[in-house]
Amino acid sequence: QVQLVESGGGLVQGGGSVRLSCAASGRTISMYSMGWFRQAPGKEREFVAAIRWTGGTDYADSVKGRFTVSRNNAENVMTLQMNSLKPEDTAVYYCATTTTAYSYTRRAFNIWGQGTQVTVSS
Repeated sequence: QVQLVESGGGLVQGGGSVRLSCAASGRTISMYSMGWFRQAPGKEREFVAAIRWTGGTDYADSVKGRFTVSRNNAENVMTLQMNSLKPEDTAVYYCATTTTAYSYTRRAFNIWGQGTQVTVSS
């Protein structure tokens, strides 16, 4: 059974940077799409970024040009580099993956980590 563990969250000033990591165990990630989602207080969870098994990426419009998602299949880790952070980026960030290999849609993610808090001060 795959497990996802996020790390790297914390408190950062606006304009700053944070790097999140997602470590997977229980299976190799190389055949699966991986993604990041976030949930702010009082709001629904929303898509942030994803990286397909091919290495192709997808970003929400709100983070394009500021966030970069990458993966290291050898280490079974996905990362999210977040630059030029804004207070509206404050949320719990979740790592996610899919049960189906070699597939991708933003709605296909159904395996979740426990989340890591990112707080951006103004």
